Amino acid sequence: MTLKSRIQDDMKTAMKAGEKARLGVIRLIMAAIKQREVDERTELNDEQVLAVLDKMVKQRRDSIKQYKDAGRNDLAEAEQAEVEIIQGYLPAALSEEEIATIVEQAIAEVGAESMKDMGKVMGKVKPQVQGRADMGAVSALVKQKLS
Repeated sequence: MTLKSRIQDDMKTAMKAGEKARLGVIRLIMAAIKQREVDERTELNDEQVLAVLDKMVKQRRDSIKQYKDAGRNDLAEAEQAEVEIIQGYLPAALSEEEIATIVEQAIAEVGAESMKDMGKVMGKVKPQVQGRADMGAVSALVKQKLS
């Protein structure tokens, strides 16, 4: 079963169970997937759906930070609830040790020696950690290792 069909099945389940909050978030996910499919005129595979979900989580984390800075904890909590539902479709998060190991392997495989090689390293690391780690944190770790 593809990730997209799993999301569609969950949408039907949420409708039948009357879970309005969950249904709303799943509809947002489906709308984002459909929008990207229309834009690219293609059917998204699981990896591309993960990229859409990862982007949605990142957007909500940015919103949470802005809401907290503005003192709107009620809105921040609503966004956090959405993040938790979306993360239910993402693979299990990687630990810091696992991320460090992946980064070190990529640096060795690419033969990276300086910051000039960061793009090559990130190109190697990104498919392995997509949806399983915060790319900002991964990027900072790569910079640290290459400095």
